[in-house]
Amino acid sequence: MDFALTAPILARFGLGDPPWLDPATAGAIGLIAIVVAFLVFKLVFPLIVRFTQWTPTDLDSRLVGSVRWPVTFGILVLGAYLAVTIPLGLSGSEQDRADTIARAAGIVVGILVVVGLLSSAIDWYLATLATRANHVVDLRLFPLLRRVGGVFIYGIGALLVLDVMDINISPLIAGLGLGGLAVALAIQPTLANLFAGTYVMTEGVISTGDYIELESGMAGYVVEVGWRSTRIRTWGNNLVVVPNARFAETIITNYQQPVPAVNVYVTCGVSYDSDLDLVEEVSREVMTELVENSQSANRSYGSWFAFDSFGESNVDFWLFLQARDRISSFDLQSALIKNLHRRFKENDITINYPVRTLQFPDGFGPESIGATATTTSRPPRPSRTPRDFNPSLEKQNGPDVDGVPPGGGESPMGGPDGPDGPG
Repeated sequence: MDFALTAPILARFGLGDPPWLDPATAGAIGLIAIVVAFLVFKLVFPLIVRFTQWTPTDLDSRLVGSVRWPVTFGILVLGAYLAVTIPLGLSGSEQDRADTIARAAGIVVGILVVVGLLSSAIDWYLATLATRANHVVDLRLFPLLRRVGGVFIYGIGALLVLDVMDINISPLIAGLGLGGLAVALAIQPTLANLFAGTYVMTEGVISTGDYIELESGMAGYVVEVGWRSTRIRTWGNNLVVVPNARFAETIITNYQQPVPAVNVYVTCGVSYDSDLDLVEEVSREVMTELVENSQSANRSYGSWFAFDSFGESNVDFWLFLQARDRISSFDLQSALIKNLHRRFKENDITINYPVRTLQFPDGFGPESIGATATTTSRPPRPSRTPRDFNPSLEKQNGPDVDGVPPGGGESPMGGPDGPDGPG
């Protein structure tokens, strides 16, 4: 390479244009690049991070730290390119090759910077805002977006590198399109569950720990809401795995939403002879006592009582309380029934059993049924007379069977001893 500035200086010392000058210059440029990269990595970036500590959040610190290695690598790549192209006399084809490699390396550095910034931003969001707000959707969705986004960016970068290196990527893109379509058709159920899982989590209708009931009647506690399926633990302590595609299409009853509190509704009835004012007074006293003393009751909700209807054997009424959660509702309902039953017995308030009265038309009733049964009953069996008794025949033929003498008498077939006559 021709150095217009250094040639006179070298000629004064009688060096002219020595053959070692170009390699030495390339080595010097490379050494300078290494030193600059070291200073940037060890001094510049820590200084920038120190200045960012004065900001309200640490997002800028995370972003600066994420590009530390890619920028250092970019400085080294730039130094290597300058060390090769400046001192060394490259031909046209060699220069084009060096430019191509440099552009490909630059794309790689840019991809690393973008992926680092994206990952740092997502990590900062998950560590600060999502954790404080306890957004389960964000905690599950953003890590997936980070992985998918990283793969997508790396794929785009790989295509750009191939294009820069003069590799025809059109067949590759077409093949990827057809392959992607085939893969999408093959994993269609999985993709359906994935999108359904995204829908379920983004809607926020259920979360881990909720007690839910599906349209099919299956009920239990939600153990985990995943991307492909939702796991439910039933009352029998069995684990049921429901695909999200089916889970998103069914009707769901969430007993934990909008609040964990569960209403306790109890119906009862008292005799028509009861003092309804006393019934209401006793019922309200029982509910007030439970609301004030029971840990299962929601005190802020209060209690409700009202007569409902005239039943078949009782005057019906209902009582209404609210428990803290579903488990507490069982204890509260049981205590309400027991205390109400005890107080009714103490105040002689009767809860009638259902009574039904049967009415028969004229000529039909218990008397006619008894008479009919008497007339249609089996006639009495004829008894043996003394004249039919023969001791010898009794001893010969055995005991009497069904009132027929062993030695004779008319048989059911019409003859004395059967259809063929005496034997």
